[in-house]
Parts: sequence; structure tokens; C-alpha cells
Amino acid sequence: MYIYNVTLSIDKSIHEEWLTWIHNHIPEVLATGKFNSAKLTQVLIEEEMDGVTYAIQYTANSREDLDSYYKEDAARLRTGGLQKFADKMLSFRTELKIVKEFFPNHVIN
Repeated sequence: MYIYNVTLSIDKSIHEEWLTWIHNHIPEVLATGKFNSAKLTQVLIEEEMDGVTYAIQYTANSREDLDSYYKEDAARLRTGGLQKFADKMLSFRTELKIVKEFFPNHVIN
């Protein structure tokens, strides 16, 4: 399994507008069929920039799904945010491969 992680620093002046937009954008990304889930998280470490930082983690079942997203959908889906928020939004992307997941043992009383 793969995680496509998008980290974004959002200028405070557009923060509320961006939150509304991203709540609509994430379902558009999921609608491509390349990912089976997404998590929107807020980064709690204070940045030097005067903004708010988020990370969105999209989970893909395979490398092929991720490559297919890049080839067929990424450019189109990135354009909307770039045009709308321009220099008020800074982003970078990382790819993670899940090697193994660990869960705590549950004790049933």
C-alpha cells in the first residue's frame, strides 16, 4: 500500500476559504478511483511563516494506481487550487510505501 502525502502551508488571509475548498477537493481526488481513503490533518508544529499547515494523506492500493493518478488526473486536479490561491498556498508532495502496520493488542475483559 502507498500513501501520497500532500503538505500545504496556507496563508491566514485565505484559511477559511481554503478549508471550504479542500473539503470539496478531496472527494474529487477520491472520485478518480485511484485512492481508497484520505485523511486531512493539521500540522501542530509552529512554522516561521504566518500561516496554518495541513497534510492530506491519500492511500492507494498499488504503485500502478499512484502512477495512473499522476498520468491521468494530477495536473487537472492541481490546477484549480493553484489558480484560486496562487502564492497564498505553498505545497510539497511525498510518497510513502507502507512496509508493515502495527496495532496494539486488544484485551477483552
